[in-house]
Amino acid sequence: MNTPATLNELLVVTLAREFRNDEVGFTGLATGAAAALFATAIPLAAMQLARRTHAPDLTVLLAGWIYNPDLARLDELPDAEFAEKLRDLPCESQSLDYPGSWPHRNGAISFGFGSGVQVDACGNINSVLVGDPARPKVRLVGSILLPEHFSQFGREYIMMPRHDQRTFVEQVDYVAGVGYPGGLEGRARLGLESGGPELVVTPKCIFDFDKVAGRMKVRSIHPGVTADELRAATGFDLGDLSGVPQTAPPTERELEIIRREIDPRSALLGYDMASAQ
Repeated sequence: MNTPATLNELLVVTLAREFRNDEVGFTGLATGAAAALFATAIPLAAMQLARRTHAPDLTVLLAGWIYNPDLARLDELPDAEFAEKLRDLPCESQSLDYPGSWPHRNGAISFGFGSGVQVDACGNINSVLVGDPARPKVRLVGSILLPEHFSQFGREYIMMPRHDQRTFVEQVDYVAGVGYPGGLEGRARLGLESGGPELVVTPKCIFDFDKVAGRMKVRSIHPGVTADELRAATGFDLGDLSGVPQTAPPTERELEIIRREIDPRSALLGYDMASAQ
């Protein structure tokens, strides 16, 4: 592959390396180009890449009723979870009810993907409103399934298409999904004995968590992004970044699988996230 990896492909590979064989990964269909890319398209491509490399028995659960779809047949990402394009998409099976044989309440979902308008230093996510809850400046789509994602799935990957001080804040205006307030002990006091966010994926970096302290920390910085730029774009202290590595690039084989097998029509990863920033 002579063409360098795009940001989207970098994020696909970074996520794919996280998934393990025999797991079940869930994603729905987000709306809006940037949100759909980060919360739906990149996760779908990452799960399919994992299935084609180290996790052949990973189950991809799309929209709660489609199992292991053939994404290469897509010419564009559908904008509704029961669209005809999804109904007719080749897959291993479809459920007649939602969420079929993988009810989230019994812990059957290994991991999911969520996005919002704000995420804070301890990993709480907000998709409900901006401003004072009594008099919000903006009302958003609501919590949707985020409370379940952050409490009943094995782990959650937070997918944030924007990285600036309005989205990465010290404290969210409304908690739709619970991170690590007070660390693991804080989650336990809230009755949350498992689950929680694992990574936060952004156009600038990858965050993970000190789950004991209950604080987000930078795991890697993407190529072309400086530590100073990352600090300036984040509304909370990032600590010492001197030893933080660059996000590991895709291999030639990973890029070949993405481009030729998973997304040959650029239906998933064609949206240019870098130019939208």
